[in-house]
Amino acid sequence: MRKITFIFISLLCSFSAFAQVGAILGDWATVDDKTGDSYSIVRIYKAADGLYYGKIHKMLVGNDLRCTECPGDDKNSPLEGLVIIRGFQEKNGELVGGKVLDPESGKFYYGKIYLKNGRLVLRGSIDKLGVLGRSQTWRRAKKQ
Repeated sequence: MRKITFIFISLLCSFSAFAQVGAILGDWATVDDKTGDSYSIVRIYKAADGLYYGKIHKMLVGNDLRCTECPGDDKNSPLEGLVIIRGFQEKNGELVGGKVLDPESGKFYYGKIYLKNGRLVLRGSIDKLGVLGRSQTWRRAKKQ
């Protein structure tokens, strides 16, 4: 009986984690920490390689903003269409193990993405453990 209960609880937890990641996919309005205003819509998706990515789908401020500080091929790329969330994997209902690009500084940070109270939390840090960094909370973008 204990084995059956354990298997049932394990299955329930894995379905719950899968549902959590499914809820992360889609469009999210980024939120400025100071003003609370939204400045872009980021679309989070699962790519053919099985990893999760996010690109700036739409800029809500500025018309032709570019990533002047970005390294490599992203240098001077338009912000709209820029992939800023790269190479995340699902683990226990969260997205982990990827990198997040800050278009203002052009720097990459280790990242973690999860849901809390119906909002998306993106944690960027300079260390893999996520101790030295900061979090942003985004809200689900309204259907247009």
